[in-house]
Amino acid sequence: MVPGARIVRVSQHQPSQTWPSPYSRAYDEQGHLIPLNRAQRVTAARWVIRAYPEANWDEAHDLDLTTGALRPVVEARPVVDGGR
Repeated sequence: MVPGARIVRVSQHQPSQTWPSPYSRAYDEQGHLIPLNRAQRVTAARWVIRAYPEANWDEAHDLDLTTGALRPVVEARPVVDGGR
């Protein structure tokens, strides 16, 4: 999905918009942000949201790509370079 990514952070709210829109960010092993284009951001977000429909998507979640664990960002480990 995203080469080199370990964590994909997914939410229903893109930072620059006030209306719901699938959004994702990817982080590598060290927690550094991996640049994604719009198509990658939306596709990854939609894939994760559809794979985990039971999650409360009113808040952001981190998907660990090595374990498959999905956690609300509040419970997830902090990342370098900030993020949502």
